[in-house]
Amino acid sequence: MKLFSSVHDVPSIKQFVNDALALKANPYAHQNLGKNKTLGLVFMNPSLRTRLSTQKAALNLGMNVMVMNLDKEGWALETQDGVVMNGTTVEHIREAAAVMGEYCDILGLRSFPKLQNREEDYSEDFFNKFVKYCAVPVVSLESATRHPLQSFADLVTIHETWNPLRVGANDKPKVVLAWAPHIKPLPQAVPNSFAEWMCRAQAEGMLDFTIAQPAGFELEEGFTTGAKISHHLDEAIANADYIYVKNWSSYKDYGKLLDFPEGWMMNNEKLKLTNNAKVMHCLPVRRDLELSSEILDGPNSLVIHEAGNRLWAAQAVIKAMLEELK
Repeated sequence: MKLFSSVHDVPSIKQFVNDALALKANPYAHQNLGKNKTLGLVFMNPSLRTRLSTQKAALNLGMNVMVMNLDKEGWALETQDGVVMNGTTVEHIREAAAVMGEYCDILGLRSFPKLQNREEDYSEDFFNKFVKYCAVPVVSLESATRHPLQSFADLVTIHETWNPLRVGANDKPKVVLAWAPHIKPLPQAVPNSFAEWMCRAQAEGMLDFTIAQPAGFELEEGFTTGAKISHHLDEAIANADYIYVKNWSSYKDYGKLLDFPEGWMMNNEKLKLTNNAKVMHCLPVRRDLELSSEILDGPNSLVIHEAGNRLWAAQAVIKAMLEELK
């Protein structure tokens, strides 16, 4: 594996899930792979779980780790070709990425969309140029349109916690991605990525997948092929085994937080409609706005377990890349 930017970079998601769980059971078994190798983590935006989990994953594999908050500690980058750099930008991404590739064996990059120009964001111009010019394997730590490490950890969590023998269980888990309220427009990267991974898992017979969102918040169709789509939360979560709560802004009216009806925050009353569903969220979460405190503090919440699995997802990805470098 030389690039991890989406589920399309994974030959077998079932095998990848098993690899992550094997590392969880024996975290230090492959420290020889990372000996004298360096992982560089480059952040253009804030991070808690992604930074700490990926750094810890590399250390578990015996690697050295360097972290750079490029938005605060680096030069202002120019990404466009053919421009005279007589403005605010100081260094071109061609040189910046290439130099990082000289220092590191593997690089991770995190960058967010601007939510102003859909074509620009969905072109993944910044991420793709970084991959092109650094000339080493790259892990996406979240990009404008996807967050594959999060979605991989989410699938690991569902697989690990699913118990088909419990009373009332479906033959395979019913998973619902449920839109939630927020005070500002948020990127579509997490829901895009979650939908893409769950649609792939559904196609491979691992689960059934539904997306619930108010009208106007439909995701780009390429990420949701095969998913059931509902504009009614109560209808969508009926008999659900897992509910993945997340806000996102409109794709059609790009980057906007449209008006939406009441009743889209998950709480214990709505859980009564489900099959005693486990509730997931990528974090950070705004309590009692996106998701009720009674769920977050109760027995149905998987948010901490899910965040813990970010470590094993990252370690499985880095391990696969290190094996290519041998």
